Amino acid sequence: MQRKVGIIGVGAVGASVAISTLHSGAADELWLHDRDTARAEGEAMDLAHGAWFYPACRVRTVDMQAMRAAQVVVIAAGRGGRPEETRLDLLRDNARVARDIGRLLAGFGGTVVMVSNPVDVLVQVLVEASGLPPERVLGTGTMLDTSRLRQMLGQRLHLSSSSVHAQVIGEHGDSAVPLWSGADAGGVALRRWPGWKRAQEPKLAEQVRRAAYEVIQRKGYTNHAIGLVTARLLRCLLRDEQRVLTVSRLQQGAAGLQDVTLSLPTIVGREGGARVLEPAMDEAERAALERSAEVLRAARASIGALDALA
Repeated sequence: MQRKVGIIGVGAVGASVAISTLHSGAADELWLHDRDTARAEGEAMDLAHGAWFYPACRVRTVDMQAMRAAQVVVIAAGRGGRPEETRLDLLRDNARVARDIGRLLAGFGGTVVMVSNPVDVLVQVLVEASGLPPERVLGTGTMLDTSRLRQMLGQRLHLSSSSVHAQVIGEHGDSAVPLWSGADAGGVALRRWPGWKRAQEPKLAEQVRRAAYEVIQRKGYTNHAIGLVTARLLRCLLRDEQRVLTVSRLQQGAAGLQDVTLSLPTIVGREGGARVLEPAMDEAERAALERSAEVLRAARASIGALDALA
């Protein structure tokens, strides 16, 4: 069966998702759609011209109705953040976009991946608007936060980030929760690593949370890292890898959480993110996760009923 991926929204983020997906070899067909038709066509042409340098994949533009034939649809539509603007500041504008796309995807048989911010609340808006099951509407969530944490820890420990195992859960935003108590490097608990001091953890956590703002201040947006994150998620979905990723989805009881969308370790495969795991947490981390959930509940409540966004 041909592996078909659709991307809705081909601005800086959507284009980075596209090129990362092509290099990953995850898709046999890559479909692009944007309300600016000429931009989508230009991106499709540009990407197709590089076909010699990535695994075989057909790239073209399609309309929204054709997107329903994809196995996975990525949503990168909406506006990006401005300097010193939080992800939740984007909520009202991008919730309208998510609502409209969700309605168009009602009855869709594949999996939807939300990339646009604030990703957690937009996943919930999309579930509500589309009626799709929660396991088939995933956000990239704290996958990027987790990558940033591992990269920063690798630098401090003078190790490859691939040898560092640490997770960030909760909101992809200012209330994100690094799980220091379960972090390890090469099988050695981080808190037992020679020279590691717990006093470093709050500052490092803040650097992870501030990372996107630092990039936006310098170049105006973030796009390459989230493109790589999304390509990895697509590969797991399309190849049924059953890999544990910190994706965002509407929670239905994991870690005692109900009716809130945030990231927890989740087994990802062809059926989406059906099984959510409860990571080991100390009391402070569990309390921080509860606070993160409250932040997201309040954000969802702030936009009221979906029809009020019309």
